[in-house]
Amino acid sequence: MADIPEHELEETRAALAPTLEAAAAILPLVAKPRKARFDKKLNERWIAAGQRLAGAWSNRHGDGADDIRSAIFSLYSLAIETADANCLRLGEALASAADRLDAPPLPPRLVAAMTATIECLTEADGLEHIAFPERAMHFAKRLDACAMASGDERSSVIDQLFIDEANEQIQAMHDALATLPPDAYVLITEALKLAQEAELLEIWGVMQLARQLSATINREASRLDDPPVRESLEGQLKQLSLAIAAIDP
Repeated sequence: MADIPEHELEETRAALAPTLEAAAAILPLVAKPRKARFDKKLNERWIAAGQRLAGAWSNRHGDGADDIRSAIFSLYSLAIETADANCLRLGEALASAADRLDAPPLPPRLVAAMTATIECLTEADGLEHIAFPERAMHFAKRLDACAMASGDERSSVIDQLFIDEANEQIQAMHDALATLPPDAYVLITEALKLAQEAELLEIWGVMQLARQLSATINREASRLDDPPVRESLEGQLKQLSLAIAAIDP
């Protein structure tokens, strides 16, 4: 390949100079670690308390509610120590949910909400997780709604909304699979979203099928255009559609 004339190189350097200078100015800001919001020791105690609660919840059928209640109030005492509104809100919601432990059997919606909340508390970053404030608020609202519910009746309106949205997600996945190459990002995003929405409504069959689909997409991401893989995904999408069609709002 012919050498590039020196004057053209100089012109290119001059044109790129402002961009390079701007990038150089931004890099130190990008590399700068995020300032911790909480004392390191306090966060370590929060993480340990979350792990203790997770263990108590996993063993609830054998050890009973006492260990869960004790673990919740240990976490709540740390929430008070943080003086953080989101931590306090979550601690209060967990404490309110603990009051329901004395009257088994627990409503399935409350079990699902407690399980999801406790899984969130086992994150390695603890209070410093970048999404912690939003997650804490979300799970606090969900726990409150479940604890206050007087019954466990399903809502036909909500079920119908779920069916409509789920069918749209199935169609979006069909469209993503039909592109060349298949759009793995859209496929896995829609599958995970569908699984999460089904879990919130306790539609366990759809949740399980959607999770299996997302696992397949993730595992075969580099081979989505292979006929056997495409056929397998089409089959799983068909199963999902049948499961959604079986929901009676």
